[in-house]
Amino acid sequence: MNLSKEDIIKLIPHRSPFLFVDKCKIIVPGEHGKSKKFFSENEYFFKGHFPDNPIVPGVIIIEAMAQTAGIVVSYKLRDFKEKSVLFMSVNKAKFRKPVLPNEEVIFEVKFLNSVRDVYKFEGICFKDNVKVSEAEFSAMITYK
Repeated sequence: MNLSKEDIIKLIPHRSPFLFVDKCKIIVPGEHGKSKKFFSENEYFFKGHFPDNPIVPGVIIIEAMAQTAGIVVSYKLRDFKEKSVLFMSVNKAKFRKPVLPNEEVIFEVKFLNSVRDVYKFEGICFKDNVKVSEAEFSAMITYK
């Protein structure tokens, strides 16, 4: 299932300027997905990170991976009206190459495991089919 930005905002609470996913492809609902983000030179954070050498902050890359996982899980739980995704931890984060203004990246997330309502995912960020960063992260997902 291919989701547009309009579809995405029905699934997760993030909004501009803190929504870092433009499109998302659900490969296996609740388990595997890929998203895209084009980082325009006009992104608000480039003014301060860093003015003479702008790069996408690592925390934004991690947040985009987590948002992608939130979309993948929320898509599976889309029939539940009240749901909440709360970020809990980040492990094994690595940043190999910078993401620069006017570059598009792909975030791929895969479900690792869950214990009760805590879900753990691995995420990888690709630029031009080259891995630029990776991390494992967990979130508490509640729904009714």
